[in-house]
Amino acid sequence: MPDARRRPRAALAMSQDAATAVFGPDETAALAAVCDLEPPPVLDDLTTDRARAVLARTEVLVTGWGCPPIDAAVLAAAPRLRAVAHSAGSVRNHLTEECWARGIEVSSAAAANALPVAEYTVAMTLLANKRVLERARDYRAARSRDNWLRVDRSIGNYRRTVGICSASMIGRRVIELLRPYDLQVLLYDPYVTPGEAAALGVPLVTLEQLCAASDVVSVHTPLLPATRGMISRELIGRLRPGATLINTSRGAVVDQDALTEAVTAGRVHAVLDVTEPELLPPGHPLWDCDNVLLTPHLAGSQGNEWRRLADLTVSEVGRWASGDGFAHPVHRERLAFLA
Repeated sequence: MPDARRRPRAALAMSQDAATAVFGPDETAALAAVCDLEPPPVLDDLTTDRARAVLARTEVLVTGWGCPPIDAAVLAAAPRLRAVAHSAGSVRNHLTEECWARGIEVSSAAAANALPVAEYTVAMTLLANKRVLERARDYRAARSRDNWLRVDRSIGNYRRTVGICSASMIGRRVIELLRPYDLQVLLYDPYVTPGEAAALGVPLVTLEQLCAASDVVSVHTPLLPATRGMISRELIGRLRPGATLINTSRGAVVDQDALTEAVTAGRVHAVLDVTEPELLPPGHPLWDCDNVLLTPHLAGSQGNEWRRLADLTVSEVGRWASGDGFAHPVHRERLAFLA
């Protein structure tokens, strides 16, 4: 814990693009108000002579997208380093075992990044149940209106069922944001107890039950060895005809070949902000499937939403500097359950 009577020395460690995006002039000034911030350029390579000189006096690293791994060599050059405040979500790509062994305190802006993903999910859920995208496409092609009193009764958001795969930070936020709507929400998460599910206000079901009962299945499961291909061919086969699968987690959580077959056959729909690989080959059938909306991993923080990440990070550094500790700590024992 820092000495509350003085300001800790801090440095930005991330790609230059990430620093420019997240820490504009106002955000940089706010950060500099709570710590002694190293002047630019940011540290995007932790092996240079300048980086080693900066690390030698740094107590807090403010990291972001593109931060190099903080390994044993980096830690050896940073004897005063006590904390890492990450201005994005996952810390997996740059926090090493040596950091945890040394007792480095870690914070993440994952909570701030969860909100736009949850908002995207709710928006896509409501649009999917109303079949807005498909009907807009047909309207544009026909240049005429159909008889709105003959719309199929399968269309709409009244008492539809939404299945949430995993009570992750994002999954919990989706559940919260869906409460005002006339929707039945189900949850699958093997690590959530019935009591915890009751506190969230949702029934806890098996993954098989969730897929079979839901009009929309939204995947919020982190990609771990145990979750690769979790939404399997069998489960995709259990989806209701006309159901929509939304994936904002990682493409490899879903059996993409099985999903491709199901959507190209017209049996189900999909909204995919992530795929495997991240950028599909130009000839992949998902590009041209009318039942699929592909978006370029945009659900997370972008544009003015980056400011929310910076605001949370500045708050975290300020808390740590004052001796209050992080409000959004990341603990080693929870890594197995985090994205």
